[in-house]
This record gives sequence, C-alpha cells and structure tokens, in this order.
Amino acid sequence: MTSDATITCDVLIIGSGAAGLSLALQLAKSYQVIVLSKGPLAEGSTYYAQGGIAAVFDENDSIESHVADTLVAGGGLCDEQVVRYTAERAKESLQWLIELGVAFDQESDPEGNTRFHLTREGGHSHRRILHAADATGRAVQSTLTSQALNHPNIQVLEYTNAIDLITQQSNGVPRCVGAYVWSLNHQHVLTIGAKFTALCTGGASKVYQYTSNPDVASGDGIAMAWRAGCRVANMEFNQFHPTCLFHPKAHNFLLTEALRGEGAHLKRPDGSRFMPEFHELAELAPRDVVARAIDYEMKRLGADCMYLDISHQPADFVRQHFPTIYEKCLSLGIDITQEPMPIVPAAHYTCGGVMTNLDARTDIAGLYAIGEVAYTGLHGANRMASNSLLECVVFARAAAADMQKHMAAAPELTAVRPWDESMVTDSDEEVIIQHNWHELRLFMWDYVGIVRTTKRLERALRRVELLQQEIHEYYANFRVTSNLLELRNLAQVAQLIIQSAMRRTESRGLHYTLDYPEQAPHSAPTILTPQRYPGDMVK
Repeated sequence: MTSDATITCDVLIIGSGAAGLSLALQLAKSYQVIVLSKGPLAEGSTYYAQGGIAAVFDENDSIESHVADTLVAGGGLCDEQVVRYTAERAKESLQWLIELGVAFDQESDPEGNTRFHLTREGGHSHRRILHAADATGRAVQSTLTSQALNHPNIQVLEYTNAIDLITQQSNGVPRCVGAYVWSLNHQHVLTIGAKFTALCTGGASKVYQYTSNPDVASGDGIAMAWRAGCRVANMEFNQFHPTCLFHPKAHNFLLTEALRGEGAHLKRPDGSRFMPEFHELAELAPRDVVARAIDYEMKRLGADCMYLDISHQPADFVRQHFPTIYEKCLSLGIDITQEPMPIVPAAHYTCGGVMTNLDARTDIAGLYAIGEVAYTGLHGANRMASNSLLECVVFARAAAADMQKHMAAAPELTAVRPWDESMVTDSDEEVIIQHNWHELRLFMWDYVGIVRTTKRLERALRRVELLQQEIHEYYANFRVTSNLLELRNLAQVAQLIIQSAMRRTESRGLHYTLDYPEQAPHSAPTILTPQRYPGDMVK
C-alpha cells in the first residue's frame, strides 16, 4: 500500500547528538524543528565521548598554537582556513554550552580564583581540554537533551531511522525537501517534508568488527547523501582509538586519551614500555602512531592485547579524574589504581564524510551536514583529540546562522511523493541480514583495517560489491527494517572507504599501506563523485 503519513516542518534534523541538538536549539527560537533519533534521544557517540572539548582558555595558550597542532596531527591534509575558522570560534562555542548548563570541571588557581580545569591530550602542545571528569559527552548530551525536550518548537521522534533523502527540482537544480523515515514504534514509513534538512548522523565505525562506537554509528548520513548525489571525501581515513578495554564483558568501552595525558603508560605483557621506541612524544603521539604501535606489538608478540597503566599515579588522583573508568573496571575485577588495564585498538572516528563548506552546506541545495558525518577539512588525515565535539558545536552554529539567513527565500514545500511499498512483502529470511552483517564487518577489519595492502583492498572490494548485489535484491523485494537499513548503508560506506583507500598510493595519517609505506611529496584530499552529482553547489 501507499503510506499517507506525511508531516512537515521548517527544519528536519537527522541525528540527536551534539551536532543535531545544538542546531535544533539554535533554530527553535524562530522555527519548527523535528529531530530524529535512531534510538533513545541520549544514545549516540556524543554520550560516550569521555575526554573533552578543545579550546584556548589558558592565557599561555593561543589560537595559533591550536591551529598549528591540528595541522600537524592532520598529516598535511587539513584545510588551514577551516582549522583557523574552528579554533577562532571554539571559546565562544564552549561559552554557549556553559550558558546552557554544561558543568565543566573547575579548580582554584594559586590566588584562590576559580578557573576551568584543563587537561592535555595527544597532539596538543598545551592544556586546552575542557572536560566534565571523564564523561564529558554525557554532560553535554544530558544538557542538550534536557533543553530540547523542554522546548515547544522541537519535536523529537525517537526510534526513527531515516531511509533516504527526498529531492525535487527547484529552479533547474535538485533540492532536498525532507526524508523518508522508518518508525520502529509504529512499524511504518513516514514522509517528512522540510525547507531545510541537516544530516547529523555521526560516523561509520560500525563497519568494523571492533569499534568503540555505539550501535547507531552505521554511516547512514554518508550513504544517504551519496545516493542523493553529494560528493564525499577522505573516507580512507578511519581513526582507530588505541585504547579500548579488552574484556569479554566490556562491549565497546573506551579508555580516554586523557589517561595518557595524565601520565598513563602503554606496556607489553611483560610490563615494559614500548611507545618511546616509536615516537618522541611516546604515549602522547598522534593516535594513528599509537594505534599502529599497539597493533605491531600485538602481532609481533602474538599477544591478544597490550596494557595501559596509570597505577603509578596517586590513587585519589585517579579516582577523582577518572571515576567512570575506575568504577567500570572495578566492576570487572580490575583496580586501575593497582594494576594495568588490558587494551586493544578499535575503530573510533570517521575523518572523512560528506563534503561541506564553512556554512555546513553540502552539494545539494537545502541539505546540510554537521559533525562526524561531514568532511569540512578540519581533520585531514587524522583527527586531533577533542576537536570532534568542538566541530559539532561550531558548525551547528554556522549552519543555524545560514539557515536563518535563507529561510525566507526557501521555496515553499509542494506535495512530496509519499513512500510506496505496494510491490514488497515481509521478509521470511531475516537470517540473511545477520550473515551479511557479520561478513561485512569481518572482512573490513581484516582487509581495510589499521594496516592495508593493495591485494587486501582488491579482495575487500570484490566482496563488498557481491554483498551489495545481494542487499539490493533483498531491499527491492522486502519491507524495510532497521537492520536492513543499517546493513544497506554500511555496505555503501564500506565501498566508499575501500575505493578511497585504493586511490591513495602513499601512507599518510590514518591510512597505512605496506605497498606504499612512504608519504608522497604532494598530496590532496581523496574526493569521490557520485553519478548523480548535480555540480559544484558548495559556495
């Protein structure tokens, strides 16, 4: 049958993390906003972010230093204009969060005045990380969620998956006018029309077998934008967080880089340190260096894991600064004040994504992308710690200002074609989705992981293309489910990652290949263009 469930709004925001809710709160003073959340409103990568948010608050620090550190971490592929734009707006963006009620940790200076406690993480030359203990993301998400749920102009639709973007011709060019979405609670498809649509869906780390991300990180926004005709860039740069807890009862539990910022050492099973042998900054080297060093030592020794040890620090200091990690590990029988934590690297952050400009506009009119889903040029070949939540807030504010400037001139919504499922049936073969799901994540880990080769990439591309054929046939014949939608998107994003990696014939940042172990003297972002690309509309 054809669904007649159609609703409209001024702005449709797909995703409910720091990017999505920051945008919603900026716009809701004047416009009607709908926010989609795949699960509960608070569930997403923002909630699980531990470390903090980078900004220059220390008088001994400078924006120039923040810019320089980011450019170094990005391996020569950052867009310096974007880096400077972000660093210059960092403090005002954090002040906005503080005014909303985010309680960053404070301390007293030698004169007894209260100031923010700043920590340091890998790649940073100064202490510039504002944090809320070791659960900064939870503090940010909780504050934004509370504000959004109490705002009369924000409608939140939980347990709702976006299926695809809706585009129409406007003045001879395609324009995004909303999206088809699947309501898990009501088991039907809604058609949502909007003057502006924003993708705030996070990254795609769930494409890998081991990840620090929650289950919702399935690359939905990147895949939908690609299918609609948007370019994507730098998809080969997948950040593997060096330190995820290695324990059968600790699913996806991240051990923040701030542990190393406060003196934790990485050790082999015999208790010896190894990072000084790999980089002059040792444990504070950029994440790609640390992740490869751990991977190398595990393979060299045939070890299941390495260890992270902060037990040499005072126990009260550890419990005060890392209460969440302390309690979690203690519940698993590990006292981090007395013994090291077993760790492995895991897929953590997608540095590439949907191409945008400084206003967060994509190649499709009326469509924006903010946060991990986007490629702004901020991260280059490697994201520096604590620049991710910062990017969410800075570009949410930029997008909001741009939408407000152009809202009056936005075309009026015309009739949007409803979803048609008259030619499909319910599936009686759900098990196929699970089999394909596991196969995809396993071969991506084996062939497109921390260390790559051309042969591995070619093998992965053949596998993913066969998988996509099966998924396309399945999608065409059966009604949608949440698992099917995520599998379809993950397979698409996997293909983009592989194709991007095959184009980069060098090792740089997060992309390391044994066939091209050196950096090329000149390099540029990897840009993939879909067949439906409407032309360069990013201005």
